[in-house]
Amino acid sequence: MADRPIGVFDSGVGGLTVLRALRSALPDERFIYLGDTARLPYGTKSGETVTRYAEQAARVLVGRGIKLLVVACNTASSVALGHLAAVFAPLPVIGVIEPGAAAACGASVSGQIGVIATEGTVRGGAYERAIRAVRPAAEVVSIACQLFVALAEEGWVSGPVAEAVAQRYLANVVGERPALDCLVLGCTHFPVLRQAIAAAVGPRVRLVDSAETTAEVVVECLLRSDLRAGHRTRGQDGAGQAGVRFLATDAPARFARVGAVFLGEAIAPEDVELVDL
Repeated sequence: MADRPIGVFDSGVGGLTVLRALRSALPDERFIYLGDTARLPYGTKSGETVTRYAEQAARVLVGRGIKLLVVACNTASSVALGHLAAVFAPLPVIGVIEPGAAAACGASVSGQIGVIATEGTVRGGAYERAIRAVRPAAEVVSIACQLFVALAEEGWVSGPVAEAVAQRYLANVVGERPALDCLVLGCTHFPVLRQAIAAAVGPRVRLVDSAETTAEVVVECLLRSDLRAGHRTRGQDGAGQAGVRFLATDAPARFARVGAVFLGEAIAPEDVELVDL
């Protein structure tokens, strides 16, 4: 079991920010990443639809013999995590909501925490519940920032368009809450827009990205379950990228081009396998 890969899925390429953190924390592990690019975004869809999509994506990864599943999609984590854990038990299933909430609780001094996410994540209220489970007195304000997903997918992560959208979403909210000192980037697409978001909220608000915290939780789970891989020579497992196989449900060439922004390195289009869910 320890030699099996870790499965990671998202509605598109945003989850590659989580994969990036996982690879950094676990250099000896192999990964399979699936981006459901044919059906993104998940954030505007009903909880029932997202749950169905998430189970279909997870089944593809489980069929590839994974040892652990990371749901690198905030919307799917917010509505489908419990369902996936029950359906695929005893496979460990880890989402990004609880690690992000824990990081926010640790980062905020005032206890006033903002969450920016997709419509689906905000509607489900998962971040508010997770934050208050750790810090009951916390005051949480959630803002749906759906256009950030489109900007990230188009690669418009800086410049006047990104800055104007961030200002429209965030400037008034932060201005009306002077004690708000922490903002959770509650969608895996949002970290690549960090510069524009930071400019909109100002230096007093700390930005929290759940990717690194999620990687820490995965490390703990592997150690606890005795599933940590032993040392291996990276790049000698048949994957095009060192230790990673990429799957996409549509447009592999676009996945490779846009995904490079999120992963922080080039992805060869021929290394992206087209799959049908």
